[in-house]
Formats: sequence, structure tokens, C-alpha cells
Amino acid sequence: MSLPDVPLRKIDHVRFFVGNARQSAFFYRNAFGFDVVAYAGLETKVKHEAGYVVKQGGITFVLASPLRPSHPEVQRLVLHGDGVADIALQVDDVREAYNAAVLRGGVGVVGPTRLEDEHGVYESATIRAYGDTTHTFVNRDNYKGVFAPGFNEIDPARYSPGTYQHAGLLGIDHIVGNVEEGKMNDWVDFYRKVLGFEQLMSFDDKDISTEYSALMSKVVQSGRGRIKFPINEPARARRRSQIEEYIDFYGGAGVQHIALATNDIVATVRALRANDVSFLRVPKTYYDGLTDRVGPINEDVAELAELGILVDKDDEGYMLQIFTKPVQDRPTLFFEIIARQGSKSFGKGNFKALFEAIEREQAVRGTL
Repeated sequence: MSLPDVPLRKIDHVRFFVGNARQSAFFYRNAFGFDVVAYAGLETKVKHEAGYVVKQGGITFVLASPLRPSHPEVQRLVLHGDGVADIALQVDDVREAYNAAVLRGGVGVVGPTRLEDEHGVYESATIRAYGDTTHTFVNRDNYKGVFAPGFNEIDPARYSPGTYQHAGLLGIDHIVGNVEEGKMNDWVDFYRKVLGFEQLMSFDDKDISTEYSALMSKVVQSGRGRIKFPINEPARARRRSQIEEYIDFYGGAGVQHIALATNDIVATVRALRANDVSFLRVPKTYYDGLTDRVGPINEDVAELAELGILVDKDDEGYMLQIFTKPVQDRPTLFFEIIARQGSKSFGKGNFKALFEAIEREQAVRGTL
């Protein structure tokens, strides 16, 4: 008997669970240039948590924090610190998607739910993914409100417009998960069997290694290529890898980084640096003979070197990328800024330089 499909459209939003949602919204507005567009909390008759919706381009983040110690997820903060709790996926039909995923072996968390207010009906259902990360199926076709029932447009008295500026971020390119050693293939199988993803590419410890550490990664995709999830696991090496460091400080498997797309990475990185966003740096020698390695590019190599932007190529073009340092005190979640000029790769040619840069940060932290 053939199993029903789980047709996915795209990533709807990413839900972060944080210690102080108001302060996190301030950070994402003033550091990354997001608009704070909606709020849920005591004033909107939501009694258990506060939430802020921030948007830029096609990116939507929801920043939520508990209002009382009895909140069902409050222990998440003790275990993980701030981090990604849920990656929500848009679907045509929430009930069909949820039932199909569970029939295919997914573990349900919250069954199909309809929330309704004067703006219409918002439908959702949730299943488990790696660690205690979840995926929520969302359909908002019949909802015309600012985000979802319980959220109101932001009150200027709570968040004034301020003097921040957008950074030119357009959408989510991919979201990377770190899982425990030996678990990568299990989670690749989960995405293939439960959600109907296909494997796009894989990298082993020969592709992603340094003198000290190594990791392995496989990339799965769905939604006609709109949803891409690389899954990483550590490989045995001389010292502790970045994946092991993440799992140690996060307290298990979880989202390692979110790649945000831009059409003008030079302008975006300049804006983010002006906002005090900190980035990893590679040695200047990386840029020696760069165009010999990747071919002609439109950007000025001296400018890329000044900003620390990396370049890689594949058969379809080239791409540019740069990675922030962790955005909280724990060495866990960070962001990638990426601009694709035809390339569909994930920067294989940059792995060694990037991971050596991460190892330098690990050495400073004493966790290598």
C-alpha cells in the first residue's frame, strides 16, 4: 500500500524560545534589521507566554518566552538557553499533512488545531524532529491577521519605530541541524520517510575536516527545493569538533545555524557590521589566488577580503557566504549570510577555512 504524500510549500516561520522575548526582539531589530510587527502577551489575553513576531523580506521569526515558571517549556531554557524550538512548514491541508506524517512514522505532539478570531482561521499541527525540536504544519490561507490569533499589530508604545535599518535579507536559504554521533542517517531517513524529502548531497569526514576535528553532513530538501535541511554529526578526530561542542552546551541535538539569503552580500555584511554583528574571520591568505580557484566573479576580491566573505563554486555558478559568531553566550546558534550566483552548493570549498576559524574560537573558549 502506498503511503500518502506530505506536500510542503515552504518554511512559514521559525519559533525561538528565549529568556526575554522583548530584549530578543530588540536585538533582531537593531542588529539584523528586522521589523517588529506583532505581539502576543498579557495585553492580548495570552497568559502563559509573551511573543514577538519579527520580519524581514520573506523571513519570519517568532520570539517567545515564558511568563510564569509553570510554563510547559520553561525547562527548555535551563537545558538549552535561547534557541530554535520549532521550524514551521506551510502546507495545503494541515489535517492531511499531519495524518500522513504520523502514518509514515512521525510522532505527533499536537494534533490538528483551528484557532479563530475576527481575522479568520489559522490551522496548525505539530510533530517531533531531532532533539526536542519540532515541525509545525501551518495553513493561513483563510487567515488575514498580522500573524495568528492571539497576536496583535505592534503597539508603538511597546516598540517605537526607532532608527534601525533593514540589512537586505530576503529569505531562509537553509537550516542546519546538529545531531549526535551515529544519528545523522537516522534523521535523514526520518525526513525521507516521514516528510517525503529527498537527499540532495552528502559530505564525509574527508570533505569536512581539519588537523584536529571532522564532521559528516547530508542535505535533504523538499517543497520543490524551497526547504533545505543539512544534518550534521561529529566524526572521530583528535579533538572535540564544533558539533560536539554544540551538543554539549545545547544539551542535545538542535538547530545549529540558519542561512539567510541576500542579493547583495557586500551591502548586507556592511550593514550588519555597522550594527555590531560579529563574524568569523579567515586568514587573509584565503584570498590569494581566489579567482584562480573559483573563476571570475562580479564582486571585488579586495572588498570581500576586507569583510571576510567566502566564495565557492560548482558547475552552475558561484556563491558567497559568511558566518556570524554565536548570537548568545553559549556557543550554539549562529547565522550564515549567503548570496547565490547560480550555485546550489553549500560551500564545500570553504569547509576547511571555515572550520579552522571555528576551531580558533573554540581554542579561545577552551573547548577544542
